[in-house]
Amino acid sequence: MMNIIHTNIADVKILEPKVLSDERGFFMETFRNEWFRSHICDRTFVQENHSQSAAHVLRGLHYQTENTQGKLVRVVFGCVFDVAVDLRRSSPTFGHWVGWELSAKNKYQLWIPEGFAHGFYVLSDGAELVYKCTDYYNPQSEHTLLWNDETIGIHWPLKSPPRLQTKDAAGKTLAEAVLFD
Repeated sequence: MMNIIHTNIADVKILEPKVLSDERGFFMETFRNEWFRSHICDRTFVQENHSQSAAHVLRGLHYQTENTQGKLVRVVFGCVFDVAVDLRRSSPTFGHWVGWELSAKNKYQLWIPEGFAHGFYVLSDGAELVYKCTDYYNPQSEHTLLWNDETIGIHWPLKSPPRLQTKDAAGKTLAEAVLFD
């Protein structure tokens, strides 16, 4: 159903769908429960979100310490640089990050398991993301990791200074953050 592209963090995967296209348009299957469970991981998705952002918006890096969420992210309009940071202290890739360009054109999806912070920077004039979550949004347990923490060293492809929400500008560094075991 999909080509799996492995990243530098074994648990984070890029899914490349098979796209059938002709002069009329295209068709692709974006999710099949049995395939996902047998090829990626055994998870149930309970919520789907749709996010719209203007050019140069940077959202994140967000995570929940209760109702932890795995996310399957795709872009349906525009282009973003999507990032996952491993916050699992017991992981050999703790504090490492993966970044990937997701766009309506390439149709890639990013699987981010529980225990990771997630964020993105809009590279196009605007972007819309759709993502499935393995648990429900819980604002009382949401945390923000500082997007430009030098300890993590994410190489954001900034085209201009990012447009940040107050909570994202005030995120915690890795040394200050609430982490996973």
